[in-house]
This record gives sequence, C-alpha cells and structure tokens, in this order.
Amino acid sequence: MSEPAPFLVDEADVPALHQAVSGIGRAGYCEAAVRDRLGLEDITELHWRNLPIYRDERMVVRDPLALAIDLFLLQGTLTMDEVDRLLPASSRDVLLKTGLLEIDEAGRARVRASLFPIGGRRLIFSDHAWPELPYPGCATVPYDQVMAVGLDSRHLARVTSRKNVRSALDVCTGSGVHALLAASHAQRVCAVDISPRAVRCTRFNALAQGAANLEVLEGDLFDPVRGECFDLITANPPFVPSPVNALQFRDGGSTGEDIQKRIVAGLPDHLAPSGMAQLVTELGERDGEPITDRLRKWLAGAPMDIYVLRVAIHTAAQYAIGHAKGDDYGTFLDSVRAWAGNLRAQGYVRVVSVLVSFQWSSPASSPPWERIYESRPPQRSAGGEIEAAFIAERLARNPELRQHLEGKWLHLADPIALFDASVLGGSIPPKTKATRLGQALSIEHELELVERHVLARMEGRVTVSDLLRLCGEFDAQEAVVIEVIRSLLRRRLASIEVSLGEPTEAR
Repeated sequence: MSEPAPFLVDEADVPALHQAVSGIGRAGYCEAAVRDRLGLEDITELHWRNLPIYRDERMVVRDPLALAIDLFLLQGTLTMDEVDRLLPASSRDVLLKTGLLEIDEAGRARVRASLFPIGGRRLIFSDHAWPELPYPGCATVPYDQVMAVGLDSRHLARVTSRKNVRSALDVCTGSGVHALLAASHAQRVCAVDISPRAVRCTRFNALAQGAANLEVLEGDLFDPVRGECFDLITANPPFVPSPVNALQFRDGGSTGEDIQKRIVAGLPDHLAPSGMAQLVTELGERDGEPITDRLRKWLAGAPMDIYVLRVAIHTAAQYAIGHAKGDDYGTFLDSVRAWAGNLRAQGYVRVVSVLVSFQWSSPASSPPWERIYESRPPQRSAGGEIEAAFIAERLARNPELRQHLEGKWLHLADPIALFDASVLGGSIPPKTKATRLGQALSIEHELELVERHVLARMEGRVTVSDLLRLCGEFDAQEAVVIEVIRSLLRRRLASIEVSLGEPTEAR
C-alpha cells in the first residue's frame, strides 16, 4: 500500500505545479462538470459505494474529464496512454517529482492525494476521501490524516460571506480550503493548524494556486495570531463526540466540544468590530437545552449576535451506527455500543449539523440576539443571504421602526410559496408556512393569522398607512400590525423601499 502524499515541493518546481493544476482545470474538471458527469444533484452526494456505477454508467467515454475524475477524485488508476492524454509531459513530470503521482510496475498510474473541485474553478489537494479503500490507500488511516474536502467543507464554503475584506483567518485549516477561498476577496489571509502535515498541505495548495496573500502558520488555534483581529474568521474544527481519539481532524473529545468551544471563546479577542465569524460543526443536543445557551456560555457574555442554521439532524442511534467500525459483527456491535454509550453519558439524544455565524451586536439593536432556523443544506452560494439576515434582524429591532417606515413602501421581498394545512373536522386552527423562492437557503417560516393577512396585502407594494387600515378587518391594534411588520422584515419575507428609490433591505 502507498503512503499518503507528503505535500512537499521544491521552489524551482512551483511554476510547473501551478501550470499542472491550471491544465487540469482547463480539461473541464470543476465542481459543476463533475456533478453533471456523475449524474448527481449535488457533488456532496458523491459516495464510494457508487464507484462501480460511476465508472460503468457515467464514465464509459474516456475523455479528459472522465480521466481527471477517475484519477483525482475517485481514487482510480489510469494506463500510461490515458495519463498522456490527460497530462502534458511537464505536468506529469512535476506530479511525479512531488510524489503526488506514482506509477506501479504494471505501468498503471495513481495519485497519493485527491484533487477536489470546489465552487467555480477552485481545485484543492488533500488526502483521499476514502483512505481505507484497498486500492489505492492505507491499511490504517493515520492520525494526522488531512481532512478531505467533503460535506462540511462545502457547506461552510457556501454560507461564508464573500464581501471584500482586509483580513481573514481560518483556524483548523486542514487542506486550507477556506483560507484559499478567502484569498480571492481578502487582502491578507492567515491559515492556522496544529498539525504539521496539514500546514504542509495548505502551503502546497497555496503554491499550487499562486495565492501570494496567504500566510500559513503552525500552532494551536489563535496562539500564532495573538493580539490580531480579523474581518472574517472561518473554522471547520474537530467536532465529533467520540469515545476514541483516532483522527486528529475529526475527534473533538467525548463531548465533541474540546476544540470548538475554545474557538468560540476566542472570537471576542479576534473578531474585528464589523467582522463575521462562521463555523460548521455538529453539536450534541439535550432535551430542553437550546444549543445557543452553550454558545452564549462559551462567549462568556461577549455581546454577539448568533445566527444558526440546522441543516441535518441525527438521532443518537443513527450517529452511533454511522461512526462504528469493525470488520466482523462482534467488533462492529461493540463499536456501536461504545459510541452509543458515550452519547448517552453526555445526555445527547441527537446530534445536529449546524452552520453558525457570529457578529458583534449593534448598540441600536441590543441586547444580543440569536436566531435558529432549519434549512436543507445549501447547494450554491448563500453568503449574501446570511449577511442580509443580520441586516434584516437589526432593522426589525429598531425601536423607531414606526417612524422609519413613514413615506416608504412595503412589498414582498421575493416570490413566496405559501403552504396552508388544516385538520378536517378538528378544532385546530389552520397553519400557514411561507418560503422565499429562488433562495439558496430553503427556510420555512410559520405564519400567524395576522401575518398571513398582512403578507397577502403586500403582493403589490403598499404603504404602512394602508396596512394600518387593516386593523379593523381582524380586530388588531396598530401596535400589533407594527409587530407583524417587524416579524416579516426579520424573516426577510417583506422588504422596504423609499417612494422613489431602491429597496433598503439587502436582497
């Protein structure tokens, strides 16, 4: 079995390495093309169990795209003729020299690290997504395995704010994927990891991408940047509540919180006043305890607003079975028992996958607030929607909202799908849910009856005075209607525009 790639390159070979990666991209190898070629709705659906189907049904035509997918993503092997059709001699030679590409005695080529497409045209080297596959791979996954660009990485990448900033920090950087993405819109980026091998991997990617504004630092979380503040902080930390300590990038102690709580606790010292911090993680949930209570405790009273997206929920049993290992029934069942016992000891009844965003609270909208929504994971960029959610919440919390609305129009923020449900023959009142169409985040908002009435009047733009005339229609006081408007603005179901201008709410 081959050992994982060392992620080392001589300075003289950097231009050739950069050219090799660019050439693979020019072969059409990108996230959208891989998704479409393999017949996936989203690239996050990629799974090793489907490898025979991918190869037998989707990659029969061995064009350059199919060859790149097989070699760099599906951990396959190519003949030398196929390598020559995919890579020019200079690219093949530099990949051989760095140890990323190897050729066996039978003349078949394989790679010791995968090249993951993410976003538009970004390509990131990291260890294989399926290191335990018998060919190629390792008999035992090393403790310092660098995390592949997988589900969590893609979800965080899609919700990260992409506005131009002066400085960005990525802690627990791993392959450096989030630092490299930030390098396209930040003047300066720092990437930090405690694993020397992860640091080498990130530096390798920075050289391969030509990211001159990216500095890679080895150290424990914020230690290498002590005293510095950043406009954007991202993190995909070890978060698995594990009864073992087998993988450095994955296991977060028995609670899963050993690393992530230290990251949240460090935000007040390192997040710039107008900055945003975003992390992807999993949190064990106990009945009757909102996860935001834990986040507030870790912040130690720092006045920050918190926006939480719950994108997946796993029962404790599902989680234990999904992480258990074993080559025979007895070993596997013992592993299930260990994982389930650990979750039970923590009081966790479920484990929730979340995307969490933090910003300093605005004095105008104090005290600090938190919002928790459920959404399917985004399949495209949603960073602008996260930014707009913070703006909308602060607008809705304006104590002078009634005066602010004078002389302005209200209308639907976007086309909205309404779902009405009622129980026939029962006394339960009908319920309505509203979802904004065309958004990357598919959040359902339950509406009260008054909210439903007000929303219906916004199908064409309407003034606040016109809305207040509705008071008599459903026996509501003016204050009730204003609170309804707050609620609709907060959830971005409604938008404001001045009489002659553009909408004031970020869309």
